[in-house]
Amino acid sequence: MKIAVSGKGGVGKTTFVAALARVFAENGKKVIAIDADPVANLAVTLGMKNVSEIVPISQMKDLIKERTGASDEYGKFFSLNPKVTDLPEKLSLEHEGIRLLVLGAIKRGGGGCACPESAFLRALLSHLIVQRDEVVIVDMEAGVEHLGRATVRAVNALIVIVEPGSKSIQTAFQVKKLADDIGLKSIYAVGNKVASDEHKSLIKNGLNNIPVLGFISYNDKILESDIVGRAVFAENDQLLSEVRQIKENLVQSTKGT
Repeated sequence: MKIAVSGKGGVGKTTFVAALARVFAENGKKVIAIDADPVANLAVTLGMKNVSEIVPISQMKDLIKERTGASDEYGKFFSLNPKVTDLPEKLSLEHEGIRLLVLGAIKRGGGGCACPESAFLRALLSHLIVQRDEVVIVDMEAGVEHLGRATVRAVNALIVIVEPGSKSIQTAFQVKKLADDIGLKSIYAVGNKVASDEHKSLIKNGLNNIPVLGFISYNDKILESDIVGRAVFAENDQLLSEVRQIKENLVQSTKGT
């Protein structure tokens, strides 16, 4: 399974990615979780320690320069297909059966030429999605910027996390349009922070033709885990139970893709 997860900021993408990674790992699957959100919180959500010491891959300038052949001079050539096959083992952190890679942010606009960084991260992500045999789950910002046209064919599902509310639902349609533009058709939604049947109906009716894989209830233990600094799924049977059902629905929905 190769899964990308997107959605508006604050809807609970990272919580879902961490719990889904845990559910796959507890079934004996090898899992690589990729933090591709500029606001990188997946490590702490998985319960990893010393997360402030993690250096995002996009900030590894010497490595990127070495692999892409880029120079400091503007306009110079660099490789669009750098060697990355050895990096998942070298750059990932392992925690309770889950490997984590933190990609980091890409500078845009006036921040200088980010082309070598972008090419490097795209090559690494493409390798992970297309060539590796682990379950790969990508925590993305509200878009599909990290997914090139070459990688989308290997993605089994793009899951948009939606909370009750028109802004979150509108973001889901924006993400769907971006995904459609690059040919990614297997798009699903998961409702989060759901506190009533009315919330479920609001999400289902609002999403119209985007299939909903399931719902995650509003859960005080999720906030508590952040306060005390433990994994979001630790001591949270309700969250794991709901995500297990979502995972089963996902597997059934993507058979043959």
